[in-house]
Amino acid sequence: MAEVKLTTPSTLQKGSYVLLEGAPCRVSDIQFSKPGKHGHAKYRISGVGLLDEKKRIVVMPGHDTVESPIIEKKNAQVLSVTGDVANVMDAETYETFDLKIPEELKATVTDGVSVVYWGIMDVKIMKQLKGE
Repeated sequence: MAEVKLTTPSTLQKGSYVLLEGAPCRVSDIQFSKPGKHGHAKYRISGVGLLDEKKRIVVMPGHDTVESPIIEKKNAQVLSVTGDVANVMDAETYETFDLKIPEELKATVTDGVSVVYWGIMDVKIMKQLKGE
């Protein structure tokens, strides 16, 4: 099971990380509607997927709990580049693995550079060059 923490919609802010429809997302907008005579407060949470860039919208009562993914931000050194995949070594554990190079970093990722990658729910994605 991937690491997540439970929270309520009232504690979320724009830019927070949350699981929407089972996918890790960054909250892009959150709207609150006041309770009616016999109802509960409702939250409308909009988010963009961290892994697939897909927009998701969820409406839920304010007393429900939502899951927030625990994102590990780590450093790695690029050992080799083959096409759009880089073989990297973690700076702390010395574990080697392959990471897909994002389109915006393809021109700058070369052998020997340090990169920052995120570990999100058992998936590792390259985010930026170290020092940027």
